[in-house]
Amino acid sequence: MGKRIIGLLGSPLTEGNTAKLLGKALQGARDAGCETEVIIVANLDFQACMEMMFCREHDTCIMDDDMQPMYGKFKEMDGLVLATPVMTMGIPGKLKSFMDRFQVFFMAKYVRNQPFITKGRKKNRRALFICISGMKIPDVFAGAKKTVEAFFDIIDCTYWGEILINDMDTLQDVAKHPELLDAAYKKGFALGELIKNN
Repeated sequence: MGKRIIGLLGSPLTEGNTAKLLGKALQGARDAGCETEVIIVANLDFQACMEMMFCREHDTCIMDDDMQPMYGKFKEMDGLVLATPVMTMGIPGKLKSFMDRFQVFFMAKYVRNQPFITKGRKKNRRALFICISGMKIPDVFAGAKKTVEAFFDIIDCTYWGEILINDMDTLQDVAKHPELLDAAYKKGFALGELIKNN
């Protein structure tokens, strides 16, 4: 089986600007020789973390919903492209809830000292962060980046690169800005090459 990169779409707009950028990045990763899979958070049916602490002792969550298959996928992946818009100076609520449900990984790594990802695999796992903001204001990506950095650390995937695009309310349709789509493709290709050759 080839190297696998997951594309995680945090936007509720499945055909919007964020989705288009993610699609280009994953196309680049495929052209570099990796397999890709898209997970659309908005299409998943799951609850927010209820801190039941079942995962303190077990390697999964007690809540039986669409998150259950996610844990295996994120254990087995070689890379991740996370794409989201900024919302309220952070990330969309459903994406945040998705990340919070990875308490399963947190408990394994930091409480039981039995991380799911071995040191050998961890050093090769890489993640690309794609984020857009409607407004052009100072530090607009700061909150989203902190959250994403913490998530990547919990799942043992090194923060490898980013594409941050602000002022989308002015740009409107990213499809009318081929230079932005090309930048996403090139980043995805570079990530794919790096992961394939590790």
